[in-house]
Amino acid sequence: MPSSDLTDAVERRKGEHLQVVTGEDVTSRRPPGWDDVHLVHQALPATDLEKIDLGVEFLGRRLRAPLVIAGMTGGHAAALEVNRVLARAAENHGLAMGVGSQRAALRNPALASTYRVAREEAPTAFLIGNLGVAQLIPQGSSAAAGVQHLLAAIEMIRADALALHLNYLEETVQPEGDRRAAGIREAIARAVSVIALPVIAKETGAGTSRQTALALRDLGCAAIDVGGAGGTSFAAVEARRADAVDDHRGRRLGETFRDWGIPTAASILAARAAGLPIIATGGVRSGLDAAKALALGATLVGVAAPLLRAGMEGEAAVAEWIELFCEELRAAVFLTGGRSVADLAGADRVLVGELAQWTAQLGYR
Repeated sequence: MPSSDLTDAVERRKGEHLQVVTGEDVTSRRPPGWDDVHLVHQALPATDLEKIDLGVEFLGRRLRAPLVIAGMTGGHAAALEVNRVLARAAENHGLAMGVGSQRAALRNPALASTYRVAREEAPTAFLIGNLGVAQLIPQGSSAAAGVQHLLAAIEMIRADALALHLNYLEETVQPEGDRRAAGIREAIARAVSVIALPVIAKETGAGTSRQTALALRDLGCAAIDVGGAGGTSFAAVEARRADAVDDHRGRRLGETFRDWGIPTAASILAARAAGLPIIATGGVRSGLDAAKALALGATLVGVAAPLLRAGMEGEAAVAEWIELFCEELRAAVFLTGGRSVADLAGADRVLVGELAQWTAQLGYR
C-alpha cells in the first residue's frame, strides 16, 4: 500500500471536499437541462393522487422511490455522522444509497468505520460501494488497485453493487491528480470480470456521451450513472482547494473548466443507446426535475449536494427533503396522466432551447 504521507493526503482531501461542497458556491454554471424539458399536462388524471406508485425495480431490487442518495462522503472523521444520518434515511424511505470513494479506507483501515456505518444503519437498503477507475491502473508511485481492494471495498459495506467512478476532469485539475488513462478500458473489463456484483459506471459531473455509454456497456457494466454537468462542479471544487494553497495552475484550470461537460438531460438521452439502467445525477433539485429525467429515459435519479447539506443539519432535515421530493414527483406523475412512476417513460414531452440543440446536432432522441 502507499506511504503514510499519501494516506494522510487522501484523508485530508476528503475533509476539504466536504467543507468546500457544503460551504462554497461550486455549482456548475452550465444548467442541467431541466428547464428545456416540458412535460405535457393531462387535465384528466388516471387515478387518485395518493394512489400513485413511486416504486421502481433496479438491478433486481425493488425501491420505494426512484432515488439514490448519491455517493458523496466518507474517509474523514467528519463524514461518519453524515453517512449515519443519510443511511438511516435510505433505510426508512426504501431508497438506494452510495458512499463516497473508499480509497481512503483502503489506505487507512481506521477510516473504514466512516463507510461501514452505512450498512450498520441501513441493513436492508441497496448500498453502492465506490472506487475510482483511475486507481485501477498504476499512477506514478501508486500501484494499481488489485482484486483484493475491490473485494475489500464491497465487504466494507456489504455492498449490493460497486460504482467505478470516472472523474478525469477532477483529476486533471487536482494538483495531486491521477492523470494516466492508457489501459483503463482493459482495467474496467478485468474489474467487472472478477466482481460477482453489478458494476455501475459513474461519471462525476462532466456527463456521459453516447460513445462512452456504448463502450461501458461493452466492457460489462450493468448500469450507468451519467453524472452530468449542472450540479456540483468538481473542477470548481479543486479550484477552491488550489486557491487556498496559492496553486496558480489548479486555480486557473479549475475556473477554465468549471462549466465543462454534457448537461445531465443530454447525457440521459445519450446513454439510452446502451440499453442499460440509467441513474441521472447532476443538478437534480426537485421531484419535478426527477420526473423530467425519468421521462427522458432514466431509471433512477441521484441527489448529492442537497442531501449532503441536509445530512449535516440532521435526520429531520433529510426526512423533510425526501418527503417533499416524493410529493413533487407524485404530483408530476398525477398531472401527466400516469398511475405509477413507470408511466413517465411514456409521457409526452417537448424539448426546447439548448437541450433541443444537443439532441439535434448529436442525433439523440
